[in-house]
Amino acid sequence: MRTVTAENITETFINYFGENTDPRTKEIMSSLAKHLHNFVKETHLTHDEWRHGLELLKWTGDITTDERNEFVLLSDVLGISSLVDMINTHPVATSSSVLGPFHISDAPPMEIGTDFKRHYEGEVILVEGTVKDTEGNAIAGASVDIWQTAPNGLYSSQDEEQDIHSFHGVFTTDENGRYAFTTIRPVSYTVPSDGPVGKLLDATGRHPWRPSHLHYIVNAPGYHSLVTEVFPDDDPYLDQDTVFGVREDLVTTYLPQPAGTFPKEGFELSGKVDESYSRIDFDPILLAK
Repeated sequence: MRTVTAENITETFINYFGENTDPRTKEIMSSLAKHLHNFVKETHLTHDEWRHGLELLKWTGDITTDERNEFVLLSDVLGISSLVDMINTHPVATSSSVLGPFHISDAPPMEIGTDFKRHYEGEVILVEGTVKDTEGNAIAGASVDIWQTAPNGLYSSQDEEQDIHSFHGVFTTDENGRYAFTTIRPVSYTVPSDGPVGKLLDATGRHPWRPSHLHYIVNAPGYHSLVTEVFPDDDPYLDQDTVFGVREDLVTTYLPQPAGTFPKEGFELSGKVDESYSRIDFDPILLAK
């Protein structure tokens, strides 16, 4: 095509695909080109504006490390991560929610009842649940990967004072599909705002806050993997999560428990908790493949 114009450039781009192009690749790239080209035309994008956009993407790549993936964070604050989650969640399974940029892939295996709180000060939270299928049957041998921030609002990969596996662990459900552990109450925190994502938030008048939550990745043979989060119903940022991760079925109540009622066995902290504490009951529901 020697004469490419604003009117035919999208069609020309699509016609350049080779005949052996994977059909799904062609579908995705064709749609992407249509939307991007229309965006440029609708906004009458200037050279300076496009250059700023490219510089933002370059900065995103420059700041990304193994411990901090700014591209994931950018996807999160633009709502893309959550939209992908929502359109791929089955109505009867637990909702997906954002993975975030701070998951540690090699977290150690933990025994049911392990304590994450360790030396940190704060309220003890007992978390317990059963991994189930969409028919309500318990799934034994499921992998439940859990992580959260420390009380200072930082994940272990952000904080030199923490061990890299602090507040991280992988449980295997027992014959009844049960998992359980104790931890400290998560806190609301801000996503990193010292890079391109922060600049974007500032430019659009948005805050960087997320409601407190526990992260989950749940896997079991024969089932689709579940990446999700669990939020307390009293968090002040529940209705304004900067990465759009909150779903109705992921909001739970931290139930206060009186002093002297902590389980006397089955937990690392059994016999060591004299004060009041709270508990969360969360049953992840997996969709069969």
